[in-house]
Formats: sequence, C-alpha cells, structure tokens
Amino acid sequence: MQDTRSVTREGARSAAKEDIPLLLHDPREDILLGLLDNPRFDEKSLCLLLLRKELSASFIEQVASRESWLRNYAVRRGLAFHPRLPHALGLRLVRELFVTDLVQLTMAASAAPALKQLAEELVLARLPQLPPAQKMILARRGSARLAGALLADGQPEAIPIVLESPFLNEGQVLRVLSRINAPVRVVAAIAASGRWTQHYSVRLALVRNSQTPLATVLSFLPSISTVDLRILAESSSIPSNVRPHIRRELASRAQHGIQPAKMNRLRPK
Repeated sequence: MQDTRSVTREGARSAAKEDIPLLLHDPREDILLGLLDNPRFDEKSLCLLLLRKELSASFIEQVASRESWLRNYAVRRGLAFHPRLPHALGLRLVRELFVTDLVQLTMAASAAPALKQLAEELVLARLPQLPPAQKMILARRGSARLAGALLADGQPEAIPIVLESPFLNEGQVLRVLSRINAPVRVVAAIAASGRWTQHYSVRLALVRNSQTPLATVLSFLPSISTVDLRILAESSSIPSNVRPHIRRELASRAQHGIQPAKMNRLRPK
C-alpha cells in the first residue's frame, strides 16, 4: 500500500499487518477508528498511534472505552500521557503507573496539570519505601518539589546529586533548612555547596539553623546585613553558642563603621 487516500474505514479494519504502520499517520479519524477493530492492530501499534498528540478527545475516549486495551500497561501509560485523555480516567490510570513513569509525567509538557500534580503526590507518598537506586534516578530527573523531598530525605548518595539538580530551586532548599529535624548531613552539605551559599537567603537560613557547623556560621556572619544581625541577636531560635558571635559582629561594625562583606551579587541591597 503506497497511497492511503483511497482506503476506507472498512479497508482499515481488514488492512494487512504490513500496511498498518502507514495508516497510523492517516489524518482521517474514521480510518484510525477502523484500525482499532483490525485484529492485526496490536498494542505496539496503538502505543505508536497514541504519540500523536493531535488526536481528538473523542478518539481517545474510544480507545479508553475498550477494556481489552486497558489491560496492557504500555497502552495505559500512553493514554495517561495523552493531553486529550478524559480527566476521570486519567486520575485512575495515573495511580497505576510505575514510579519512573510517574516522574516522567510530572515533567511532561503536554500532560494535564491536575494529572501532573497527582503524579507528584504519588511519588512523594512512595518516597520512603523506594530503594536507593530509584532515589538516585529521581535525584537526577525529579521536579523541584521531588528534589526538595529527596534532599530532606537525606540519603547520603543522593544529596550531592540533588544539590546539583537543575530542577532544585532556592525555595526548596530554604524549606529543608527550616525543618527542625533536617538531617545534619543535609545541612552540612548545603553549607558546603558553593552553588547554594551564594544565595543570601540560604546563608541567612544556615545561620539560623542549629545544625550548621559553627565555623561555617562564623564565615557567613560578615556578609549578613546589619538589620538581619540585629533580628538574629534577639531571636530565641538562634543557637546559644552563635548569639555571642552575632553581638560581637554588631559591636565591631558599630565601633569601626564596617559594612557587610560583599560575598557575591546575590545579597540584599
């Protein structure tokens, strides 16, 4: 078969197996519906067809209405990633995806926002039970929220990977540092990260955190604004061994007119 323009829906139903790949690209929906009834049209061909994001919602509903197709995991996955998938069915199918596919769904540009959010919630719920190898994969590919959860999880092998993840953002790092029970190794790793300590807000959060090594806190104090130092000096949440150093820094600035050190451009004006 070279030219598919003369093919009818009935012809698609009876098309030979070798002709099906060509028919997968036919723009006529009735031809595609005919393929669904072709006994030689298998799951692999259907998954290829589902890669066509322009398929109509009604066609996707036709596929999803056939329980024989839904018994195949690859087909369920293809439907879950299709932007025209009916919402109610999407909520069901997403819950059946493997973790690796859930992670891909959270980053799929064409996926419905509600399904992406559900996928993220499901990954977060399964995070404590995941083996280290899967956490390492998530550390490289997870969204900002997943990266933040992995950082808080504190698996030693995953921490350096997460800290370098392009998906991790400042807000997630600050959220981890604000946790009372943040693992010591996580706080220490953030404190040693040149990527994150260039952010003024991260340095300030590290100064506030009781698990930050004292030597690191002392190295950050000269870059903290005088206004923030005064707030820190009066804060009951500041570790008792840090407060005297804050007051000493304030006294030195008052006596000598010293301005906060310019560690980098990511500091308050």
